[in-house]
Amino acid sequence: MISFKWTNENVNRLKLRTFLLNKGVTRTLLKRIKFHGGQTLVNGENVYTNHMLEDGDQIEIILPPEPQNEILNVSNLPIDILFENDNYLIVNKPVNVATVPSHLYPNDTMVNRVLGYYLRKDYPSRKIHVVNRLDRGTSGPVIFAKNSLAHSILDKEFKNHRIKKSYIAGLVGRIPYQHASIKLPIGRKPDSFLERMVIDGGKVSDTEFWKYKTNDQYSLVKIRLHTGRTHQIRVHFATIGYPLIGDWLYGKETDVLDHQALHSYQLEFWDALDGIEIKVKAPIPSYFNDLIKNE
Repeated sequence: MISFKWTNENVNRLKLRTFLLNKGVTRTLLKRIKFHGGQTLVNGENVYTNHMLEDGDQIEIILPPEPQNEILNVSNLPIDILFENDNYLIVNKPVNVATVPSHLYPNDTMVNRVLGYYLRKDYPSRKIHVVNRLDRGTSGPVIFAKNSLAHSILDKEFKNHRIKKSYIAGLVGRIPYQHASIKLPIGRKPDSFLERMVIDGGKVSDTEFWKYKTNDQYSLVKIRLHTGRTHQIRVHFATIGYPLIGDWLYGKETDVLDHQALHSYQLEFWDALDGIEIKVKAPIPSYFNDLIKNE
């Protein structure tokens, strides 16, 4: 059983529904609580969400059970945990491991591995809530919410671009800019399910970067994403003529790497449920420095 408790400190009377919506409880979750085994309590009494609250009332919600998806395969391969509390698990995804299962990768993704971890720990919720995804060839932090409330709150933060995401990338060529932003709209490439491109009418996309290290062949840049479009970093740098090393989709395949040279090294967000700022760092893989050393 997963529950959350608050004290109403509003002097003016308001409905329980309004109070919970202000705490990040979505209308969809309220329906699930009502019809699928959850509870909404005020001062220990089960009430409807139109109940009028008084100053000092004690509010509690009990989330409905979230059973394991029986068709999801379990992997017992280890995970590299960067952070964990009651609401979030953040793991360091390695390269060449997909975030979520697909027909190509049904058995060993981060979702499969996290399910195995939940089962070994006997956690009450067995549903896997993926908050952010990284491409299979990109490494770095992936956030898993441990319950539906934590998921809905952080999902909203992502959609409002309030999650700070920092990356390092290896580019083909010696980039001349010390510090710049790429602000080009991105959309799906016509007749392609996978590929994206800079296109009129695409979604606003903003990639800020700083030159970090260079040699005659490659450049390393550190990146701050201000939006989170699919393949945003890969598309933006390919468009300005500096594709990522090893990016077979937007650049060229190479013997140097079997994946694109892209790593998310830092992630920051506000955990509204615990009232704390969470910052995680994922060590930068050694191959980035090797790219610059070996001309």
